[in-house]
Amino acid sequence: MNKVAIVTDSNSGITQKMAEELGIRVLPMPFYIDGELYYEDITLTQEEFYQKLEEDSEITTSQPSPGDVMELWEELLEEYEEVVHIPMSSGLSSSCETAIMLSREFDGRVHVIDNQRISVTQRQSVLDAIEMADKGMSASEIEAVLLKEKLEASIYITVDTLKYLKKGGRITPAAAALGTVLNLKPVLQIQGAKLDSFAKARGWKSAKKTMLDAMEKDLNGRFAGKQVHLQAAYTCTDEEADTWKKELEERFPGYEIVMDRLSLSVSCHIGPGAMAVACSKVIE
Repeated sequence: MNKVAIVTDSNSGITQKMAEELGIRVLPMPFYIDGELYYEDITLTQEEFYQKLEEDSEITTSQPSPGDVMELWEELLEEYEEVVHIPMSSGLSSSCETAIMLSREFDGRVHVIDNQRISVTQRQSVLDAIEMADKGMSASEIEAVLLKEKLEASIYITVDTLKYLKKGGRITPAAAALGTVLNLKPVLQIQGAKLDSFAKARGWKSAKKTMLDAMEKDLNGRFAGKQVHLQAAYTCTDEEADTWKKELEERFPGYEIVMDRLSLSVSCHIGPGAMAVACSKVIE
C-alpha cells in the first residue's frame, strides 16, 4: 500500500489536469452564480467566471460539501495509509475548519493542514508535501514541517478596480467613489491568515513600485540569507501578466518566477485586472 496521498483544493491554482500529472487530488471549489451551482475547473472555466463577473452576476463562494470531502478521503484510504489535505487558509474560508472537524472521524489517518496559504503559496506547500511524501515521510512528519514553515511566505496584490472590494464590504461606497476619482490602487497583502490592506498608490506605475519595493524589503529582511521561491499571480490579461513578469525579472534577476492565475475565490473579491507578487521560503 502506498504511504501518503496528497489532497488540496482548487484555490491552490492546481488544475485537474495538473493534479493528474502530479499524482494528487484537487477538490473543486463550488460557486453559486445567479443561484446556480458551479465547480471550478469542472463546470466553470476561468473565462466563464470572468464573463459572469463582468455581467454583474450574483456570485457567492461556497465550500466543498462534507460528503464530497469524506468520500474522496475514503476512496484514497483504500489505496494509501494516510492522507495529507492542504486546503486554503482558515482565515479566508471556513472549508479548512470543516475539513479539520471531518478528519476526526478517520482515526488519525487524515491530516488537515491549516498552513494559512492561498494561491501560489498554497500550491508551493502542495509541491513541498509531494516531495516529502516521495521521500517516505509520514503524514505527521509532513504536517509538522508545513506548520513550522507556514508563515514563511508573503503576497502583495494590487487591484484594478475598487468595485469588488466595495461589493464585498471591504471598503465603503464613499471610499470607493473617492478612490476611483483619484485613480487610487490599493495594495493588499497576505502574510498569514487574512487579506489585509498594505498601502494606497496613485495609478498602476506607483502600485507596481509599491509591490516591488515591499517584496525587495521582505527578501532583504525577513528572508535574508534564505532561499525563496519567487512567484506571481494575476487576474489581468495574459499580455499584462507577461509584462509584469518581465518587470519582476528585471527587479529580481536570478530568480525563476512561477506565474499562475489567481484562484477564483480570491478573484471573486478583487475582480479582473489584478496583479500579485509572492514568495515562499524553500524548505530545506
